[in-house]
Amino acid sequence: MTARILVVDDLPANVKLLETRLLAEYYDVVSALSGQEALEICHSSNVDIVLLDVMMPGMDGFEVCRRLKADPKTTNIPVVMVTALDRPEDRVRGLEAGADDFLTKPVNDLQLISRVKSLARLKNLSDELFLRASTAREADIEALLMSRADDAKARAKLLIVDEDLKVASRLEGLLSKDNQIDIVTQPPAALISVVEGGYDCVIISTGLSGYDPLRLCSQMRAIERTRLLPIILIAEHGETGLVARGLDLGVNDYLMRPLDRNELLARVRTQVKRKRYNDLLRRSLSQTIEMAVTDGLTGLHNRRYLDSHMSMLFTRSVSRERPLSVLMTDIDHFKRINDTYGHDAGDDVLRDFAGRLHRNIRGIDLACRYGGEEFIVVLPDTDAHMAAVVAERIRETVASTPFLICNGTASVDVTISIGLASLQLRDDSVEKLFKRADVALYEAKKNGRNRVVGAVA
Repeated sequence: MTARILVVDDLPANVKLLETRLLAEYYDVVSALSGQEALEICHSSNVDIVLLDVMMPGMDGFEVCRRLKADPKTTNIPVVMVTALDRPEDRVRGLEAGADDFLTKPVNDLQLISRVKSLARLKNLSDELFLRASTAREADIEALLMSRADDAKARAKLLIVDEDLKVASRLEGLLSKDNQIDIVTQPPAALISVVEGGYDCVIISTGLSGYDPLRLCSQMRAIERTRLLPIILIAEHGETGLVARGLDLGVNDYLMRPLDRNELLARVRTQVKRKRYNDLLRRSLSQTIEMAVTDGLTGLHNRRYLDSHMSMLFTRSVSRERPLSVLMTDIDHFKRINDTYGHDAGDDVLRDFAGRLHRNIRGIDLACRYGGEEFIVVLPDTDAHMAAVVAERIRETVASTPFLICNGTASVDVTISIGLASLQLRDDSVEKLFKRADVALYEAKKNGRNRVVGAVA
């Protein structure tokens, strides 16, 4: 997976060194010699990862990182601090500014490429979710991004996997103030716990004597429900190769023992924040898809959904030689209701009718608002006789009870007309089926309304 990487350092020699290493791995590399220039590049072009020097004149790396993370347009760009500072408090300061990781100068090639691969993969995922969610919700997307601040304050649910209960308990002590902690000492049991536990992050010790920790990580990445769950490795010094391999498999972050509590907390917060952001995008995407196929007033499916779904239902019925019926329904004298009581009252009637309609059909039936006061119900595995029974039941439930309008202060009698058509196994089509139902509906209205009329074959 390629990526566009911005290298930021006030020393051209340092820029050239990182640029050469990244170009050798076929990454697209751009550079900036100051913090202000870096901000301008991030705002004016697509950047996937920022490798950011800390010690720069004018605006230092911490301030650049804070500004990138505070802006909705750049908040999702992973930032890796590249610095000679190696004190835990310096790393914590960077993580609190929003940095995703640290690389210490001189930069190890294996750590550099592994970290870039891991962050590029996460950035690609977030970009895809963001693009899909924002396509239909451009007006709400900035509010969506900024809402992550409140979400990030909630306690996280963490799972610690370590065979040594004493070590795991010490780790729990470091994390328990701000998080809910579970401990598992048996790696096979950990996989079950992860799938069922609803965790925000999993922390795995590399010191599993009878089990390969990377095997557990790869198993988590192979299961749909845990594919995107953040994983942090706790490794020993000298396990650089194992960590690099873990990052390549999809591990999100790592720490080396001995652990610094503040750095541990900061790294966990970073992973939880990114997970919740992606979860937010997925929920937004689901809502967007639902909105695209749902009528906002009645909650029934809309005509777009009907148009895309009807052909599948029709084809299935024809291929299996099973019956299929369509009810085309129109609310009688609906314009009179709007003219007399107002459009809000008309909306009350439409919502109430949709509820009555939904309660009188099966789960496999498809009810849609076709447009205005017209509704269509598709009845799979239902012949003309049974469809007429259903249609009459719907007509009766509408006519028998007045509709409450104007916040319940008034009521109005409502009737409906229904045209019914059923599938003909010879030379039929969706268009012909709908046309027959439409003609039958016209006959019902012409003959006095408040009735069900079946199509003539």
